[in-house]
Amino acid sequence: MTETKTVLLTGGTGFLGSNLLMKLVDRGYRLILLARSHSDMTRLKSVLDRIVVHRIGHCSLDDIFANEKIDIIIHCATNYGRNQKDPTDLLEVNLMLPLGLLQLGIKHKVPCFINTDTILDKRVNFYSLSKNQMKEWLKVFSGEITSINVALEHFYGPGDDDSKFVTNVIHRIADNEAEIDLTPGRQKRDFIYIDDVVEAFLCIIEHCGTLGKGFHPFEIGSGDSIEIREFVALVKKLAGNECSHLNFGALDYRKNEVMVSEVDLSAIHRLGWSPRFSLEEGLLITIKREKENRRR
Repeated sequence: MTETKTVLLTGGTGFLGSNLLMKLVDRGYRLILLARSHSDMTRLKSVLDRIVVHRIGHCSLDDIFANEKIDIIIHCATNYGRNQKDPTDLLEVNLMLPLGLLQLGIKHKVPCFINTDTILDKRVNFYSLSKNQMKEWLKVFSGEITSINVALEHFYGPGDDDSKFVTNVIHRIADNEAEIDLTPGRQKRDFIYIDDVVEAFLCIIEHCGTLGKGFHPFEIGSGDSIEIREFVALVKKLAGNECSHLNFGALDYRKNEVMVSEVDLSAIHRLGWSPRFSLEEGLLITIKREKENRRR
């Protein structure tokens, strides 16, 4: 019989982490969740009796590693740092926590560490800079542990936070707002549905034992980029909104805006993964579910 593998996961109460956690539980993995004391467990209520939860700050991380045979560490916790002028909290979540876990993993001979990264250029903001810094530390220690870096394009889906661009746009269009102010919208982005992202992670997890020590980068996206103005117009069309005015150019591009974002899918394709959902399919599911949720 195949031995049950134990995964230590951060960020499991968030949008990406909760979707990944529930799928891992369904596939028979044993889950240890590291969560902050104030983390909302609502997304995980259906599986809470099937996972182990440790609250950061209320337990010794070293003791967890000493008492558990952990096979894989997955860092999904993220602080986006929106409107934060002081990067201290952001660095704690995006850099110091995963770096500490990486060192504990090496100390306790955990075979594999998987870091969640972003495609965004490090110059865009504190968030992208901190993510890039963690990637560099992952390279430093890659001779001692299988070090996997998963850089994600813009993922979306039902139940994401309203602060995210896609969810915010869907909500405003669903509410038939008269005017929606936007940038000129000429920047091109790759949007990928959450189920495809989770399947990419599962594919990497299932192959991590064959990768060996070293630094292994994977970029995850749909492989197709679309201008923001075209994307928002598509959301408006699929939502059946005929009244909202999309006011492109009302907002300035952010400083250091990347105008074209593209992914290299060759590494993940070699593991046998490819996206299943087209942009239109993913958006139709998301719009339908978000409208239902807002009527409750």
